[in-house]
Amino acid sequence: MPFIDSKIVGTVSAEKKENIKKKLGQAVAVLDKTETYLMVGFEDNYDLYLGGRKLDKGAYVSVSLFGQAASSKYDRMTGKICDILAEELDIPGDAVYVTYHGLNDWGWNGSNF
Repeated sequence: MPFIDSKIVGTVSAEKKENIKKKLGQAVAVLDKTETYLMVGFEDNYDLYLGGRKLDKGAYVSVSLFGQAASSKYDRMTGKICDILAEELDIPGDAVYVTYHGLNDWGWNGSNF
């Protein structure tokens, strides 16, 4: 039950969103999850500031998932997310923050897991 939500500086085309979504669907296997229930969200044209300066390129990515994963898996996922954003949007890894939120309760289709 992962949800990967991205706030991205600049405009992201529908084609790029589709490419990123597809690659995230593959990358989520690092967290022992599948694309079957993966939800991905994009908020582009977002203003981000780092170190007091406005970024020309950057992203904040929040990964929520049902349950927990080991820190080593989160570390690998961060690498994959940074690689995907660099490949698709030319965003350098030092302009990407990624957070992880493991949840014990997750609702879907009228009930909780």
